Amino acid sequence: MRVTVGMGSCGIAAGAQKTWNVLEHCFKEQGISLSVEQVGCIGMCFNEPIVEVITDTDHFYYGKVNGEMAAEIVEKHIKGGVPVEEYLIPEEEMEFLTKQTRVALRNCGIIDPEKIEEYIGRGGYQGLEKVLTTMTPQEVIEEIKISGLRGRGGAGFPTWFKWNAAHESPGEEKYVICNADEGDPGAFMDRSLLEGDPHAVMEGMMIAAYAIGANHGVFYVRAEYPLAIQRLEKAMAQAREKGYLGQNILGSDFSFDLEVKAGAGAFVCGEETALIASLEGERGMPRLKPPFPAQRGYWQKPSNINNVETYGNVPWIIREGGKAFAAMGTDKSKGTKVFALAGKVKHGGLVEVPMGMTIREIIFDIGGGIKDNREIKGVQMGGPSGGCIPKDLLDTPVDYESITKAGAIMGSGGMIVMDETTCMVDMARFFMNFTQEESCGKCVHCRIGTKRMLEILDRIVEGKGREGDIELLEELGQGIIDGSLCGLGQSAPNPALSTIAQFREEYNAHIYEKKCPAHKCKPLLTFTIDEDKCTGCGACAKKCPVDAIRGEKKQPHEIDASLCTRCGSCEATCRFDAVHVD
Repeated sequence: MRVTVGMGSCGIAAGAQKTWNVLEHCFKEQGISLSVEQVGCIGMCFNEPIVEVITDTDHFYYGKVNGEMAAEIVEKHIKGGVPVEEYLIPEEEMEFLTKQTRVALRNCGIIDPEKIEEYIGRGGYQGLEKVLTTMTPQEVIEEIKISGLRGRGGAGFPTWFKWNAAHESPGEEKYVICNADEGDPGAFMDRSLLEGDPHAVMEGMMIAAYAIGANHGVFYVRAEYPLAIQRLEKAMAQAREKGYLGQNILGSDFSFDLEVKAGAGAFVCGEETALIASLEGERGMPRLKPPFPAQRGYWQKPSNINNVETYGNVPWIIREGGKAFAAMGTDKSKGTKVFALAGKVKHGGLVEVPMGMTIREIIFDIGGGIKDNREIKGVQMGGPSGGCIPKDLLDTPVDYESITKAGAIMGSGGMIVMDETTCMVDMARFFMNFTQEESCGKCVHCRIGTKRMLEILDRIVEGKGREGDIELLEELGQGIIDGSLCGLGQSAPNPALSTIAQFREEYNAHIYEKKCPAHKCKPLLTFTIDEDKCTGCGACAKKCPVDAIRGEKKQPHEIDASLCTRCGSCEATCRFDAVHVD
């Protein structure tokens, strides 16, 4: 029997450390000869802390386990042999896992990320051994080409092409870089993979280094991921001890080592030339291409940059063969894709599915549908760089071409679900505020254009929108796209432009009717009390922080609109549904 606790950042934040401590204490007190094992996040973030009890014949998943529940699980299941049925994750919620196809996440939630032996036990470093003993660098690149693997960091550029360009660039000193600067709001794919299976990403980088002729690699990880950095550094130390890092790896002529550099969290450093500038100690600002990093990158040497998920797929591809990876997915988008499913969805977490599965299947079959059974409105894909896909396009397959055609981008894999209570204008304003703050300022179009677009969106949600604002947003957005140097500026207007295209009626309501259909924008809301429903109980008046509600006891009350701050406390307090919001 094994007992594991999910100790990713999400699990720890939900209280997994306390659960762990109680389990250890119970084992010690009751003389149970078991130890509690840590694993990374299995993806079911909505059920953390998760405890798994593994027997010779079955797996039992317990969700949202607190200290009291942990003690009961020890007493009844681990000692008594009878599962605690009421604490087990329901079968319908387990579909979150059973309907996935896990390649990049194959070990997450299964192995202890701090024990290299467990990674090796599941086929770890077999891919590295294979390329060092039986393959030439060009054969490795060819296998990646056969797989059809495209960069999972956003643009979807063919991985083999980048590797080949770096391979063919002259020079004895080359670099392999992992972009782990995950900056999209609501995205946590890279963090979970680094925390749950750091060796897989490292092995992918080693194979890439062998293919291009590099002897040094760098992880560029955002400093807000301390657990990922800690586990990476521990994994590197273990790999060096086992002979997978350092000089003459596995007795070959190949030597390679890795280091971690923590970034300051600038979104623009997701762009590869800005990332390189930051690595070199400069301000993270992009530069013109060409030359591309494959020709002149880190310290002006040929460099290959891929993101965490891309490298995480590589060992599996080499071990199982490129054709096995290409057998999954669509004609032009091969393999699987990891998504961070967040927002107004019942079962939020980390999802890996074959390319070609529809957005509807991901949200409703895996994610369980919309919270509180509300109506879905749309899905924001690709983060601040992406766009909004409305509910009538939910049957769009998740592949690079189909998502782009629908008006968004695949991006690194953020998928934020929105329901009927989401204001699309306010959502566009949120993302525009983010990209405006994250603009490095190098390009006038991006630096000034995003500021002007944000001012217009601010004005609209405050009820001060005016005729011509929509057309001005469209004109400014296209100008920013055309005039910006890097991907941040070229994609910054996307959330506004896509919501205008798909939800123009909401913009019109804000500007011309001074109404927010989603009842989200406070300056556009009007609170009134229905005198036919009001019993005069006075509960709303007692809760009003500004004394805007007047009325005699047991008589219908009224709201003074000049004093009302639209806080919503009256609506939340009323038990008779007498408060209306327009």
